Amino acid sequence: MRKRLGIISFFVVIFIAFIIIWNFSYQKGLEEAYIPIVKESSIPSIPSESGVFRRSNFALDYSNMPIDENHQRSIDNYYENRAYLGAPPSIPHPIVKERSMGGNTCLQCHQNGGFVQKFNAYAPVTPHPEMINCRQCHVTKKTNAQFRETAFIKMKPPSVGKGANNALAGSPPMIPHQLQMRENCLSCHAGPSAPKEIRVLHPERINCRQCHLPKKVEHQSMSIHTDTFIRQFTNE
Repeated sequence: MRKRLGIISFFVVIFIAFIIIWNFSYQKGLEEAYIPIVKESSIPSIPSESGVFRRSNFALDYSNMPIDENHQRSIDNYYENRAYLGAPPSIPHPIVKERSMGGNTCLQCHQNGGFVQKFNAYAPVTPHPEMINCRQCHVTKKTNAQFRETAFIKMKPPSVGKGANNALAGSPPMIPHQLQMRENCLSCHAGPSAPKEIRVLHPERINCRQCHLPKKVEHQSMSIHTDTFIRQFTNE
């Protein structure tokens, strides 16, 4: 009798173990087979367009904002603050922490701009506030004593106003620079911190890329296409 009960108990244990293992395997199988459903947008997304509308809520403010001619930047200041054409602008002022990784420290002034009494100037607005490690690309101007003069010559930037960089006569100017990390047009072309020569006259027309196009595919070259500033149509 005990032998029979032992055999029955053994098979019961085997059956329970089978049920447990089968159920575990079944549940794991469901997890591996599950594919999260991602809602597809009906509007195709273009990477270079992703940041165009980020500051759209400031567009009307920029349109109605009076120009502070005593503190506006110029295009010469814009290019002077770069080691070379297309380089990230350097930090022209003392920083709070030398080892600061950016984040809130820089964004306090450069996320939305505004007049900084300490430097008697408007803080330029960053077109990419989501990249909080600012010091990875932007360096401070420490000293010139540790550097020797070299033969390095900066590439000449495009001259604004000396050429009609239009595809056709009367058409909107084309974009003379690459768009990577510069998708947000209003950051540099609108507001009191925008250089006066490239400040757009109609910031309320938010979708800049609807009329202004880059001359070449942006990923083909990181350089600025100075040839777009060659006058193509003359009416003199």
